[in-house]
Amino acid sequence: MKAITPKALLEDLRDLIATARQDVARQVNAALVLLYWRIGKRIRQDVLREKRAEYGEQIVYAVSAQLVKEFGTGFSEKNLRRMVQFAEGFPDEGIVVTLSRQLGWSHFVAIIPLDDDLKRDFYAEMSRIEGWSVRTLEKKISGMLFERTALSKKPEKLIRYSFQEAGLLPHQT
Repeated sequence: MKAITPKALLEDLRDLIATARQDVARQVNAALVLLYWRIGKRIRQDVLREKRAEYGEQIVYAVSAQLVKEFGTGFSEKNLRRMVQFAEGFPDEGIVVTLSRQLGWSHFVAIIPLDDDLKRDFYAEMSRIEGWSVRTLEKKISGMLFERTALSKKPEKLIRYSFQEAGLLPHQT
């Protein structure tokens, strides 16, 4: 058996620690995303009754004020409304669970305002498959990748070109 050097041991231990930290961060992120979805769903069902009731607005405001006192600014009225939009835009908990393993809350915050279900699903899935950062996702949204792909007669070619431009695929000659 070959003896390991202290330097090699230290590198191995650093890798183990870094990997464990990344795993914990992913698990925490997935739990937070699911929590935010469940909060949005609960408010939407129980308070807003699946619509935008005026009295519900006052309840959201009051609940938010109390949650901010207890848990911090992450539960501000604006964020609670965003959580409701999240539950509206992604009504299937199973899909949220799957996506939350690879996308952070910031990804969803970028996708939630999109006005079309297909567009939201497109960007969520592309972010998941391609491992886009939030910055890349925002560039793709502002660059109208979905619309360009939908209008193109050769969407696969356009997507490939976009990926090449983003450095996700090598350029072909």
